[in-house]
Parts: sequence; C-alpha cells; structure tokens
Amino acid sequence: MASAAIAVESLSKLFPAPQSGWRAFLRPFARPSVAALGGVSFEVREGECVGLLGANGAGKTTLLRILATLLLPTRGRAHVGGLDLRRDSAAVRRLLGYHAGSDRGFYARLTGRENLRFFASLQHLSVAEIERRTELLSGHLGLTTALARQVRLLSAGTVQRLSLARALLHSPRVLLLDEPTRSLDALVAADFRRYLRGEVVSKGGATLFFASHSLAEVEELADRVAVLDAGKLLALETPAAFRARSGAATLEEALFRLTGRKNAESSPAAEEP
Repeated sequence: MASAAIAVESLSKLFPAPQSGWRAFLRPFARPSVAALGGVSFEVREGECVGLLGANGAGKTTLLRILATLLLPTRGRAHVGGLDLRRDSAAVRRLLGYHAGSDRGFYARLTGRENLRFFASLQHLSVAEIERRTELLSGHLGLTTALARQVRLLSAGTVQRLSLARALLHSPRVLLLDEPTRSLDALVAADFRRYLRGEVVSKGGATLFFASHSLAEVEELADRVAVLDAGKLLALETPAAFRARSGAATLEEALFRLTGRKNAESSPAAEEP
C-alpha cells in the first residue's frame, strides 16, 4: 500500500470574528473564535488524486493554505512527504507546487517568461531545464504568445495559466491546486486536465490535492473525493462510492444530499479574508 504524501490529524483553524468601523483596527489583536476548520483528519496517498469539494466558505482554501505553509493551524498536525509543516516548513515547500485560486504574486513589469525564469531559479533549476519546462508547459496551457508580454498587460485568465505553469515548473512531488481551471477556456482546460492526469500524475508520480467547483472536473481527475462543510470533513471516498452511499445518480445530487447545499453556494463557515 502506498505511503501517505499528505497526512492531516485533528487540524483546526480559528480566525478572529469580522469587525467593521474602528473595531476592525483591533482585529489583529482579537481572540480567534470563528472556526474555518474544525478537527479535520485524513490522508492522501502518494500518486493519488483527491478532489476537494464544498460550498464557498467551507474551509477548502484555508486547508490548502495551511498545507502550503502559508498559514499556521490553531491546533492539530499535518505532514507533507513525511515532513512536519511546523518544524520543516522550508523542506516542505521544496516538495510542493502551489496554485492559489487568485494569484497576485507575479512581478507586473516583468514578462511572463521572465517571471517563470525567476521563480524556477528559486527552485535551483538549470537554465536549460527552465527553458525546456517553460516551452512544454506553455504549449499545454496556451501561453506561447503571452510569455513575451508584461504581466500587467495580461488578462486575469492568462495570469491564472501563468500561475499553473509556475506551480508545475519544478516537477513537484505534491501539487496543491485551488480551482485550477477557473478562468480557462474549455479547450485549454480540457488539455490541461489530460496533461495533469496523464503526464504529471500517472507518469510523473506526483500527488494531486485540488479544490474545484467543477463537478465534471472532479469526476475526471479524482481517485477520491473529500467533502468539506462548515469546516468539517463529511466524506472521503471514491466518486462511485460517494454516489452509491447517498443513493444518488450524479455527484451533484450526492453532494446536495450530504450537505443540503450546492457546491458553489455560500456556507456559514469562515475562510481567511
């Protein structure tokens, strides 16, 4: 049996309650009291694809940001590649490729290619490997003509594709993707999913943990489906088993029966602002 690429044990994250007016200035010092995650435990095996489903505010982005070492959990433990997120955060980051749902981390006056070269150099890739990986990924993501333009001149969808390329440049062992095909046109999204499943995971051996509101995307990519609702993990099983357990014909119907809400509806759980 494959070992765990991601192991999460009783993970919780609390944020201070939202405030308005002058009270908002006190928020950094307020006691955390609103739960974004409440005691989540699960494992993702090496080479596995797990899709994360849940309404807006269910805790998906908070969970991915904790695993990417961008947030510290309030309680609980998590390991990526056998490394503890708290003690070995730098080593964990070397294993990861992370794509945020909306990414503002590029240098606006550098071209797309210059940005990719810079971020790849932080991963200690050779010049030849950077060029090879850039050409490969730009073809799959439809970025060939955009690489010569400054990032500030690119559309939101193109920046999204650039962020996906950055996450994949160094051939990471573990991929954390938050809504990877949002803002992509249908043809580019389909080609990217085929590349992700066929080349990155099946042939490359990477582990994929991704959040998506596209149930068709989850059906296509995921070996198992994890369902978060109000910061709680309600299910973690294959799409077929999830449908069968709820007596539903589709993933959408199964999700609605389990949570009482559709995938993209709002939820009372907190997410980090």
